[in-house]
Amino acid sequence: MNRRILRLAVPNIISNITVPLLGMVDLALMGHLDNKVYIGAVALGSMVFNFIYWGFGFLRMSTSGFVAQAFGRRDFREVMLNLARPLALALLAAATLVILKRPIAALAFWLIDSSPDVETLARQYFHIRIYAAPATIGLYAFTGWFIGMQNTRLPMVIAITVNLLNIGFSVFFVRTMDMASGGVALGTVIAQYLGLLMAAVFLKKYYGRFFRFFDRGGVMERSALWRFFHVNRDILVRTLCLIVAISFFTARSASLGDTTLAVNSLLLQFFMFFSYLIDGYAHAAEALTGRFIGAGNRRSLRQSIRLLFLWGGGIALAFTLAYLLGGTLVVKLLTSNAEVIEAARPYLIWTVLVPLVSFSAFLWDGIYIGATASVAMRNAMLIATLGFYFPAYYLMAPHLGNHALWGALLLFLGMRGLTLGLMAPRHILGKR
Repeated sequence: MNRRILRLAVPNIISNITVPLLGMVDLALMGHLDNKVYIGAVALGSMVFNFIYWGFGFLRMSTSGFVAQAFGRRDFREVMLNLARPLALALLAAATLVILKRPIAALAFWLIDSSPDVETLARQYFHIRIYAAPATIGLYAFTGWFIGMQNTRLPMVIAITVNLLNIGFSVFFVRTMDMASGGVALGTVIAQYLGLLMAAVFLKKYYGRFFRFFDRGGVMERSALWRFFHVNRDILVRTLCLIVAISFFTARSASLGDTTLAVNSLLLQFFMFFSYLIDGYAHAAEALTGRFIGAGNRRSLRQSIRLLFLWGGGIALAFTLAYLLGGTLVVKLLTSNAEVIEAARPYLIWTVLVPLVSFSAFLWDGIYIGATASVAMRNAMLIATLGFYFPAYYLMAPHLGNHALWGALLLFLGMRGLTLGLMAPRHILGKR
């Protein structure tokens, strides 16, 4: 079982690591320009897209669960239909986003309290990057489908290629073409479309034999569509809560001034880096949980969960020690601004606590996604967000300032893991 976990997790870890590395490169490119507002501009622009794109993350998550269960049952017709449905929804959603780009931007920057200089640059970033929407959302569907088919190697190749291209384009546009934050956005657009093309080529090359099972009429089957939208609705609510939590963190950072926004944007990369790595094990959990539930193999399901938590706990401990010993060095790599470096020191302790507090939430998410236990996921997230995150922040903010933001975020992450763990005996281990 350890070998199966690593076979699925390691490619995901390798590909996932390139995502926060991309974010770090983008911030480092901005952090070494002549004004700290560039850091805040990319952070705010990215926050808007996190809100938009993470909202469509349900396409990847639900697709992997549905496909893994169909694959476990050897139902290849449903395997193919569970690619067609999310791809159709992805294209429709992306077209809507591009058409409504101006009102979306107006609403987003009306809600965010930032300085005029930061907002101007963030708007420029937004109006370029929005054109990547069809490719970005379409890749969610492809990635979820590949993971559900127990293949994490192809998403790894796509993600690494896309993010390396993105880094290369961003460096070129910023350093050579002097485009600043707009260059980072344009690099993302080009790389995303190249990634979508790769995914289509890989589908034809490695899974062309499954095309004969595709049934066009089955795409609109009422019962299948009802389940598809029912599960996706719950995952969307869960994802929106996560987006709101992270976006609130960034928006409140902006209200505390450009320096605090820059500090929190840089330190949040510690959380993002760990989250994308531990997500490698969460994706393995999706694939294994879905397949074992589809096959009715409860013994292997329990064994996989136990081993996943052993691996996750070890990874979290390693990251805690790394952040404790090397946190200041990482900040200095991300920015040469002395004011930002000095202002970050009091808050480094929060980054040290992030891995141990949050790892169980990521693993349980993967397990619940594989089981398509979407109602329980939604409820756990609502409890953590509305019951703990916001009350904790508003109770602490008058006394602790920026520390209140970090304390509330860690409480939110910890309560997600605890709540999902308490629900597991009923919603996961008892699932037939």
